[in-house]
Amino acid sequence: MNFDDALKAQETLRGVSLITEVRESRWLSELTGADVRLKCENLQRTGSFKIRGAYTRISRLSDAERQRGVVAASAGNHAQGVALAAQQLGSNATIFMPEGAALPKVQATLGYGASVKLVGSDLNEALAAARDYELQTGSVFIHPYDHHDVVAGQGTVGLEIVEQFKAVDTILVPLGGGGLAAGVCLLTERFEHIKIVGVQARAAAAWPEALAAGHPVHATLGRTMADGISVSDPGVVPFEI
Repeated sequence: MNFDDALKAQETLRGVSLITEVRESRWLSELTGADVRLKCENLQRTGSFKIRGAYTRISRLSDAERQRGVVAASAGNHAQGVALAAQQLGSNATIFMPEGAALPKVQATLGYGASVKLVGSDLNEALAAARDYELQTGSVFIHPYDHHDVVAGQGTVGLEIVEQFKAVDTILVPLGGGGLAAGVCLLTERFEHIKIVGVQARAAAAWPEALAAGHPVHATLGRTMADGISVSDPGVVPFEI
C-alpha cells in the first residue's frame, strides 16, 4: 500500500464522509507547551472515522457481492459505519454485536437499516459468530481494520490533517487493531518529517508484544473504559504497514 491508495479512497469518499474540522485546543496547548489541534472525527457521520473505511471497502465489492449482503462484528462504531455504507450502496448488512453493547449504538445501527444480532459477552465471540454467518450465507465479511481498502479509507483522515494544518509535525493516533494508524502512516511516503505515534490504553495494549515478536500475536487484555481500542489481535495488514 502507498500514499496513492489514500488519495483514491479520498475520491471515493467525496460527498460521503464529512471533512471534519481540525480545532485548536488551548487547554492541551498550554498543558504541553506545543500547538495542539484535535481532528474532530467525533463529528463525523455515524460518530467516528469508521464510515471512511467501511464505505471504501463496500464500494469496491462487485454487484454480485453486494447483492449477497455484508456482515460485520463490532461493539458499535464499525457497526454504524458498515450499516450506513451498506444502506447507501444498496446492500443488506447484518451486524453481530456483544450482548453488552451500548444501547444507543445498537439503536443507531438499527436506524441505518442493518439487522443486529446480539451474541456473546465480548467482541471476539461476536466476531466468531459473524464468521460463521459468513460461511453459512455467503455474505461478505467487512473487517473493522485488517483489509487494504479499510486502511486506505481511514488514511483519508491523515490527508485532511495535512491539508487543514500544514504545520503539523506529529500526529497522535488511537491504536486498536491498527487500521486508522496504518492509514495515517501512509502520509509518511510524501511527508517524511511527520512523526506518527500510536496511543493505547495501558491495560489493553496489544501492540508492544506484537512489535517485540515481529508479527501480530494474540494478547490478553485488562479492563479499560477505552473499549473502542481494546483489541486483542493487531491486524496483519496494519502491522505490515
